[in-house]
Amino acid sequence: MATRKKRPRSPAEREQGRSAPLTASGKTGSDLPLDVVLTPPHHSPADFAATLGFPGEPPFTRGARATMYRGRLWTMRQYAGFGTAKETNRRFRYLLEHGNEGLSVAFDLPTQMGYDSDAPLARGEVGRVGVAISTIEDMGRLFDGLPLDRVSTSMTINATAPILLALYIAVAEGRGVRREALRGTVQNDILKEYVARSTYIYPPGPSMRLALDVIEFCSHEVPRWNAISVSGYHIREAGATAVQEIGFTLANGIAYLDEAVARGLDVDAIAPQISFFFNAHIDLLEEVAKFRAARRLWGTIMRDRFHAKQAESMALRFHA
Repeated sequence: MATRKKRPRSPAEREQGRSAPLTASGKTGSDLPLDVVLTPPHHSPADFAATLGFPGEPPFTRGARATMYRGRLWTMRQYAGFGTAKETNRRFRYLLEHGNEGLSVAFDLPTQMGYDSDAPLARGEVGRVGVAISTIEDMGRLFDGLPLDRVSTSMTINATAPILLALYIAVAEGRGVRREALRGTVQNDILKEYVARSTYIYPPGPSMRLALDVIEFCSHEVPRWNAISVSGYHIREAGATAVQEIGFTLANGIAYLDEAVARGLDVDAIAPQISFFFNAHIDLLEEVAKFRAARRLWGTIMRDRFHAKQAESMALRFHA
């Protein structure tokens, strides 16, 4: 008599030592129960793990963590940058007081392009699309009184990412916050600037060197910081399809890691500090499939091309 194969247990179930599905952690707006993680029915084939798998397990098709956002919500932060550091600081304080859990800095174009606010070419652009930061004093005013040891800070900055990150670390250490305790992200994705956004300063070769300098520095000095956010969002906004968005973005990610390997860097030392940024269009099912495909492809690339050993190195973490 044939025996029915048992379905595999999810990481969340194994953590709790259970074989049955987890109990509901909440309800929908229609008062329907929500399981922490959905699993196949008992009659599903045992090769489910190989064909799709569970969240929290390589190749992380369904997500980087076992319970994803039903276990812990994403960080709530609003992109903000007013004309001056003082005005933006006031906005940051307001956002934190009203529930934001992190900060997201928008810089003006002169800052993004490496110009001081008093440069002739910056005339008319200072403070227009974000905050103007020219000096360490500006950076100090931007984060005056903010708990840099307790909040994470995302900085949308690319060509001048090494400079802005250095200023941020200097301000934090001047206030007694060790760099090892800092959490946040610099976008630092210069390759997509050449194809989708154009805020680059140098040719690709020197620009890649600077981007890798940041990645290498963070792996040694700022271990809780995302050293790069490889961005497909801008590529999609520039006219790419969902398929092209993932293809070009992962190709850029491969290029950064190829450079890192050429430098002699340990893939498992730097990969956990690589994050991604994707677009979320209105075709729900296509976007879900896109995100899952991106996770699975990246996990496979990290395992087979770069021979990553740690599961954390294979997990594609992104915001959209």
